[in-house]
Amino acid sequence: MHGKSHFKEFLASPERIATNILAERLARLTANGLVERYPSSDISGREVYRLTEKGHSLHGVMAQIKTWGLDHIEGTDARL
Repeated sequence: MHGKSHFKEFLASPERIATNILAERLARLTANGLVERYPSSDISGREVYRLTEKGHSLHGVMAQIKTWGLDHIEGTDARL
């Protein structure tokens, strides 16, 4: 998740994902045990998303996919 933990932070990513799709994907990641959702410790009422141990275990795989994309897909420059 690379430093992002709030819905609005993910929404502001360069990918420009639609809010309904982002909400669905976060729900799926949560349902599959890759992400946990917590209430924020501040008074904002926002929720915080964090990788679980299972989510962290995908780091190596995601790094390899990122490297492959940078090497083989023209115009790819996003960093994980």
